[in-house]
Amino acid sequence: MNLGPMELIVILVVALLIFGPKNLPKLGKSLGQTVKNVREGMEGDMDEETKKVEAPKATEVVADADEDIEGDVVFCSKCGAKNSADAAFCSKCGAKLSE
Repeated sequence: MNLGPMELIVILVVALLIFGPKNLPKLGKSLGQTVKNVREGMEGDMDEETKKVEAPKATEVVADADEDIEGDVVFCSKCGAKNSADAAFCSKCGAKLSE
């Protein structure tokens, strides 16, 4: 906001006339608390946004040990499931297996 000293004086005079000299300090205190709460709320929102943006931690993909596939095997790059070498799609997640 581009307020000069003259505009600020006019605003203070109007506020003094409307609210009176006794209520002006209460009004200033309330306005200050409101500004403080808004700033804290904005900082809290920014902290939540940065938490959402952080990359998830990598987990190791391990093939199921209980699956017994004899012969050549191919592991799914998406879920890590063990599949037979001649399979075109993963038996667990359905993703296309690379050749």
